[in-house]
Amino acid sequence: MNLPPRWRSLLPYVIAAVIGIGVVVAWRWAAPDGLPEGIAGGNGRIEATTIDVAAKTGGRVLAVRVREGDFVSAGDELARMDTQSLEAQLRGAQAQQRQARTARATLTALVRQREQAVTTVASLVAQREAEAALAEKELRRTSELVSQNFISPQQLDAANARVQASRAALSAAKSQRIEAESAVLTARSQIVESEAAIETAQAAVDRIQVEIADAVLRAPRGGRVQTVLAQGGEVLAGGGRVVSLVDLSDVTMSFFLPETAAGRVAIGAEARLVLDAAPDLVIPAQVDFVASVAQFTPKTVETESERQKMVFKVRARVDPVLLGQHREQVKTGLPGMAYVRTGDQPWPSNLAVKVPQPKGAASAPAPAQ
Repeated sequence: MNLPPRWRSLLPYVIAAVIGIGVVVAWRWAAPDGLPEGIAGGNGRIEATTIDVAAKTGGRVLAVRVREGDFVSAGDELARMDTQSLEAQLRGAQAQQRQARTARATLTALVRQREQAVTTVASLVAQREAEAALAEKELRRTSELVSQNFISPQQLDAANARVQASRAALSAAKSQRIEAESAVLTARSQIVESEAAIETAQAAVDRIQVEIADAVLRAPRGGRVQTVLAQGGEVLAGGGRVVSLVDLSDVTMSFFLPETAAGRVAIGAEARLVLDAAPDLVIPAQVDFVASVAQFTPKTVETESERQKMVFKVRARVDPVLLGQHREQVKTGLPGMAYVRTGDQPWPSNLAVKVPQPKGAASAPAPAQ
């Protein structure tokens, strides 16, 4: 293709202009139509908190109490695990507890007996001390009488023998007292061991009772049963999932905005959600998260020509009270558009709040906001 030199010099500018027009057309194609100045929007999907209720320990599923689609409240029983082995363990732990308590009672009585023995031996020691003192006095008097030749020396030998015997009896009594006091200390230490055994048995009882209580799987919060993953009779490993719940009071939509719009969106700002499945409804929401770091635009949000632009993730949360009024209609995964205001201008009429009336409420149009 032969072009004049003048046209060849203008060719790069023509190509740049065509690319620029293509980018603008692509942006217009990807952006929501009919948005006035000060309104920004992006597409996303309805999301809700999903909770997997699982068995804490492995075992057999005894029964599942719910079906898919059922609404449950916090604390409702969802399923029950077989607890026959746990109940047998509980009976064994309770028997050990009773045995430990009986041992403590026996040792307590033994301590009282040992303490009485200490008292008896203490009395014996006092008696032996008195006898020894008397024998020594008699020995001194006998020694004086022998020195004065009033009595025979044989009586002095007898007095010495009585002193030695009384001292030996006193020493034996003191040994008995030490032995009795040691027996008291031993019995008391055995009581401490028995109390530790009682506490150990009680801890085992408490642990097994907790496991039995955990065998009843209850809803941690209200919601709808999304999936029943196990049936009665199945054997699960520890952590095996039984029921999956969706918390319909915690519904959000995440979308992406360019920095020029995201920088003017504040936490708590009003938002509007329009679902593809119900384009005639406008659901009010509130911004509760704006990312502090930009990221590349996801493929599901923008066209390929715009993918290199940096955007910020924004999340809008639906009022739980409104969700509670229409929980039968709430479904997760539905695609739609989310809109936010980047200024103080009012919402356009096509984004005025419009939600279905709750059951039993008088039909009246929602006020435009």
